[in-house]
Amino acid sequence: MRWDGISEFVYVAEYESFTRAAKELGISTAQVSRQISALEKRLNIKLLYRTTRKVSLTEEGRVFYQHCRGVLDGLDAAEQAVSNLQSKPQGRIKLTAPVTYGEQQLLPLVNDFMVQYSDIEVTAFLSNQKIDLVDGGYDLAIRIGKLSDSTMMAKKLSHRTNFVCAAPAYLKKHGTPHSLSELSQHNCLLGTRDYWHFIDSKKDADKEKNMRVSGTVQYNSGHSLVDAALKGLGIVQLPDYYVQKYLASGALVSLLDNYREPEESIWAIYPHNRHLSPKIRLLVDYLAECLA
Repeated sequence: MRWDGISEFVYVAEYESFTRAAKELGISTAQVSRQISALEKRLNIKLLYRTTRKVSLTEEGRVFYQHCRGVLDGLDAAEQAVSNLQSKPQGRIKLTAPVTYGEQQLLPLVNDFMVQYSDIEVTAFLSNQKIDLVDGGYDLAIRIGKLSDSTMMAKKLSHRTNFVCAAPAYLKKHGTPHSLSELSQHNCLLGTRDYWHFIDSKKDADKEKNMRVSGTVQYNSGHSLVDAALKGLGIVQLPDYYVQKYLASGALVSLLDNYREPEESIWAIYPHNRHLSPKIRLLVDYLAECLA
């Protein structure tokens, strides 16, 4: 209620006319009069002298006008600042993403985005743990695979595929597996889990299967596992962004393609109860276009 009558009062003071103020505000003269009368009653101060020919400010009215004009100017500046944010994205974006995907795929694109929009600032925290976006004050998170948190909004950016592969030298020495059961005869290079994901293409192409494997290596580093595979130490299962260039060059050979699990979706997620600001929406759309 403290705002009631302020705009009407300022317009009457500047135009020295109830009729002109009403026209500029797009309301009736009677409404302008009622609002100012209510304002004076609330303040217990007479703000205007009214005659049939002229409207003028009282001494108290002049003081009140100066302050009210500053308040309205500040409101106009605030609205303009928001409008500028929409037309020219600026400000800080705080995001989180998985470590390797963030390093290899995401942050290079974020850097390209910042070249185009020089007023954007980015804080990124890479972690393979699922971080609470609201508690951490994050605007955005990149997640891979199935989403379980229904309190978040999500937009699909892309997908990834896991490949089972090995170096030609390893296959020449130990042979090439053609079925999942043959993996037990091979040295499998493990990550953080002791099983790999597959589908049984002969029985049920839609049913995923976890195959327990073993070997002489277990690293929590995809880069180190790729290096081990390239040096002929064994067979590895890793996402495409680790091995694509080596598959293309022939340094690694793709195996068991008929059992390859379905693609995993890559998502941008953000809190359900938070309006997606223009800068965040622009980044999400940019990532979706580039990663597609």
